[in-house]
Amino acid sequence: MDAGKLGNGRVHTTGAPAASMAATAVAAARRGEGKVALVAGATGLVGRELVRALLLPSSAWKLVYGVARRPPDDADDDGDNERYRFLACDMLDRGETMEMLSPLAEQVTHVFWVTWASQFPLDTQECCDQNRAMLSNALDALLLPVPSPAIAHLALQTGTMHYVSVKQAGGGGCHVYYEEESPRVGEEVRNFYYALEDLVKDRLGGGSDGGGGGRRIARWSVHRPGLLLGSSQRSHFNLMGSLCVYASICRHLGLPFYFHGLRRCWEEPYMDASDARLVSKQHLWWASVASASSSSSPSSSSSLAAAAAEADCQAFNAVNGTAFTWKEVWPALAAKFGLPLQADGGDELVSEETSYSRLMGDKGAAWEEIVAKESDLRPTRMDDLANWAFLDTVFRFPAKMLASSGKARRLGFTATYTTLESLLYWVDRMREERLIPSY
Repeated sequence: MDAGKLGNGRVHTTGAPAASMAATAVAAARRGEGKVALVAGATGLVGRELVRALLLPSSAWKLVYGVARRPPDDADDDGDNERYRFLACDMLDRGETMEMLSPLAEQVTHVFWVTWASQFPLDTQECCDQNRAMLSNALDALLLPVPSPAIAHLALQTGTMHYVSVKQAGGGGCHVYYEEESPRVGEEVRNFYYALEDLVKDRLGGGSDGGGGGRRIARWSVHRPGLLLGSSQRSHFNLMGSLCVYASICRHLGLPFYFHGLRRCWEEPYMDASDARLVSKQHLWWASVASASSSSSPSSSSSLAAAAAEADCQAFNAVNGTAFTWKEVWPALAAKFGLPLQADGGDELVSEETSYSRLMGDKGAAWEEIVAKESDLRPTRMDDLANWAFLDTVFRFPAKMLASSGKARRLGFTATYTTLESLLYWVDRMREERLIPSY
C-alpha cells in the first residue's frame, strides 16, 4: 500500500473525552465488536501472516494497521483492502513514533508486537537498550488516553532463545524440552527478550509480581517461536530465503547441495521449527481467549471461557509440535529444487570443513544471473533473501533449544505442522511470490 494512503488510517474524534472513547472501544472489543489491530512488524515473516489472517473476509476485525520502517513491496496485495492501513514509521525515532501512532490511541484495541531492531549483536546491552526503546516509544504513543487507553491486549513475540545463552552454551547438550516456566538463563545475560517482557509487565501490569503501578492496564501475552519458517524480504533471520537461494545457486552453478554444518546438528533434533502460519494462529487464538475472559461469566461452560480463566499475562511456546532432524528433511528439499544428491541422504552429505559465509559470500553475481535469466522473478539482491551468517549459526548451534508445546495444547490450541510440510509449503509460497525460480 502506498504510504500516501496513510491519511485514511487517521480517525480524529471530537466531543467525547478521550478516556470515554477508549473505554467504549475496549467494551466493544470484548464483545467481539469493533476490534482494531496494530501489527508492528507487518512486513516480516509472522507479520505478513498476521495481516493476511486479520483481513480474511470471515474475520471480525474492523480495521488493521500495519507498521514497519519501510513500506511493503508493490507486489504485496493487502494495500487495496479497505480495512487495511499501512504506516511507514521508524519506531526507534521517538518523535516520529509519537506523531504517527498517537492519533491511533483511541482506536487500537489489540497490539501484535512481532518486530525487533537488529543493528547490534544479540546478547549485548546495546541490543537490549535499542529494542526496549522501540517498544517504549510505541507504548508511550498508544497509552496516551490515560487512565483508560483503548488497548485491551498486547501480544509480544520473542523466541525460544529465551531459554538459552549462546555465549554460555556448551557443545552437544542434552535432550531438554523447555517449558514456559523454565527460569531465565541469568541476570548477567543480556537477552533483549527479558528487557521487553519486563517493560510490558511494568507498563501494562499483571503477572505474579505486579507492575503497571499496582494495577493492570491491559492484558498481555508472550509468544516464543523457534526457527521461523516464512516468506519475507525484510527479515534479518530468514531461514527459508537462505535455503532457497542456496539451492537455486547450487543448481545454477552445478554445486553439490551439501549441509555445511556440524554432524550432530545434522543427526539430532537441535531446534524446533515454527511455521509463520502457526505462530500467527497462536497470536490470534490467545487474543480471542483474552477477550472471552473479559466477557464470560465464571459459570460459563464453554471451553474458551474455561481457558480464559488463565488468560492474564501468559507465555506460550509457539512451535510446530514435532521434532525433526536436517538429515530427515534434506533429501526432500533437494528434490524440490531438482538437485541430485551425491549420496542417499546419509552422512556423506555433511561437510563441516567450510561455512556458508565463505562458500556463498561471493555468489551475488550468480544470483543476479538467475534473476535476469528467470524474467518473471521480482528484482532482488542475494542479501535481500539470504543471510549466510545466520545459516551458519543454525547449522552449528552450540546447544539444543527444544521447547514443549504442551501448555498451549492443554488450553485448546491444536494447530500443528510437520517441519517437512512447512519447508515445502514455503518453497511453493516463495515461488508464487516470484522470489525464487519455479524449477
